[in-house]
Amino acid sequence: MTITEHIDESGVVLVVEGRVDTNTSPQLQNFILAALQTTGHVTVDFAKVPYLSSAGLRALLLGHKQAVSKGAVLELVNPTEFVTSVLNSVGFDKVLRIRPKP
Repeated sequence: MTITEHIDESGVVLVVEGRVDTNTSPQLQNFILAALQTTGHVTVDFAKVPYLSSAGLRALLLGHKQAVSKGAVLELVNPTEFVTSVLNSVGFDKVLRIRPKP
């Protein structure tokens, strides 16, 4: 998995490519938490994430909790069909701010 970070008009954007699983989710979590230290809005782009495990869900949930505690926003955008299915099946679509592919 690779994560590319850049800044746009809304805040920090993290573009994730590859599987988010037990081995890679700590890296995602660290990027999200670090970004939340510098901005009030973090966008995580999952357009190139083919797989999301429970460890990846945990990283997103911890990021969400950190964002809420700081009055910030964590937004997940462009999830793939598989990732959308996983998020919906565990109810994260009701917890996280998710913007699907247009």
